[in-house]
Amino acid sequence: MPTLHWYDYAIVRVVPRPEREEFLNVGVIVSCHAAKFLEARIELGESRLLALDPTVDLLLVRAHLTAISRICAGGLNAGPIGKLSQRERFHWLVAPRSAMIQTSAVHSGRCADPAQALDHLTSTVVLTLDPATPG
Repeated sequence: MPTLHWYDYAIVRVVPRPEREEFLNVGVIVSCHAAKFLEARIELGESRLLALDPTVDLLLVRAHLTAISRICAGGLNAGPIGKLSQRERFHWLVAPRSAMIQTSAVHSGRCADPAQALDHLTSTVVLTLDPATPG
């Protein structure tokens, strides 16, 4: 039986107009300390986001979402936050904020492979089937 590791995750949300409290799930951040894993998967559904707010600045949203992946990777490309430990970067990313990009509460789970857990979470809480697609 494979070794199971505890991991933490949060859902990344775009909240185009925070005063309306409407949001779109656009990604997942998974952190598994035992496996030295910190990664984000972002899948921005631009047409769905524009349905929530036709005036949203997609360039700005994309820039902020790209920064999440850079911070997960760490290093010089992530600026001063990239110098923090993996765990500190995760906690910085999931800290509550009232901005256009927010995260859910942190949840925990157990898995043998954090990359597979990230795939599963992305497919179940971010990706949606297009109603026009048969299947």
